[in-house]
Amino acid sequence: MKNKLLLSGILLSASVTLAQVKPREEPAGVPQDMEHMGHGGFMQGGMHHAKAKGVTLEQRVDAEAHTITVRVGPISLPASTNHIMMPQPPDLYWTVPMNGWLLSYAPQLVDEKGNDVQARLLHHVAFWNENRADFLCPNKEEHIFGSGAEMNDWPEAPGYGYPIQKGDSIRVETMVHNPTMTGYEKVYLVVLMRYQEDAAKDASAPPDVKSYYPAWMDVQSCGDSEYELKPGKNETTGMVKVKYDGVLLGVGAHMHDYASQLILVDVTRKETVATLDAKTDDKGLLDGMTVATFFDRGGYPLTAGDQLKITATYDNSTGKPLRGGAMGIAVGYFVPMHDKSMAVLRREKPKHETLGITTSNK
Repeated sequence: MKNKLLLSGILLSASVTLAQVKPREEPAGVPQDMEHMGHGGFMQGGMHHAKAKGVTLEQRVDAEAHTITVRVGPISLPASTNHIMMPQPPDLYWTVPMNGWLLSYAPQLVDEKGNDVQARLLHHVAFWNENRADFLCPNKEEHIFGSGAEMNDWPEAPGYGYPIQKGDSIRVETMVHNPTMTGYEKVYLVVLMRYQEDAAKDASAPPDVKSYYPAWMDVQSCGDSEYELKPGKNETTGMVKVKYDGVLLGVGAHMHDYASQLILVDVTRKETVATLDAKTDDKGLLDGMTVATFFDRGGYPLTAGDQLKITATYDNSTGKPLRGGAMGIAVGYFVPMHDKSMAVLRREKPKHETLGITTSNK
């Protein structure tokens, strides 16, 4: 029961974190529907922004506490500046320092002295493993962590972890904005991760840690995730093919404002895997999505060759089309039956400029 609740918390964090931030008053001259654009982390593309200067990535490893802290900054956040006009941090690259598993993630925005800064100044952050391809869409990198203005923690699911190898290159993509009347200087994004080294390095490591892999099942299949919302009801369907035997531990969803529902169906088995309803206010603005977990029955079984259909339904009440206004993604944790079969997803280590990246150990 404890594992089920923890997994529900992780998936709920993922689905709420990825939910679009509520519309807000923007600076003059910025169309309101442009707030729906620029989620480059989820489609690995998006708009071009001015680059913030002087932003670096620092890593601190605490071997005793089994934690890794990644800090990105400093970032300047002028008042009343939306994410389109804000100079954004460049993509930075974190090199994984050990073999093992990442167990949890805790994001935070702080000032120079380490004091909390308003969480809603973070538009989103995404961690991508450049050394691994997505197991459903090999044309994309493996998306291992994401967070938005809600700044939710991703707690541990005991007995499970995301597998890492020493030298893995993690691309850290950060987007910020400042809808407030107060400007901020030298803000830092801090992500605290718990890890477990493998048994060959750490004799205290549990022998039965199982590896999970993030599953992103998109109505746009393996293309860019954003699409246009027409006025009124919109129903969009996509398909992805499972290439490995295994189980889904649970599934949440990422949608935007005016969402109604996301349905995941195993077409091969002719059964519905999950029906995830949107939680919206009286204006149709998204508050979150429901979550389905399968932990109590050992996971939902998937077989290589299964065709999964994702259907996202929206009701756009604005009376106008919203360019890039929608996404429809089921987000789950996949545990393969044979973990060694996932080794084919590894790819050559990219070469990146590492100036400004510092490491410390405690």
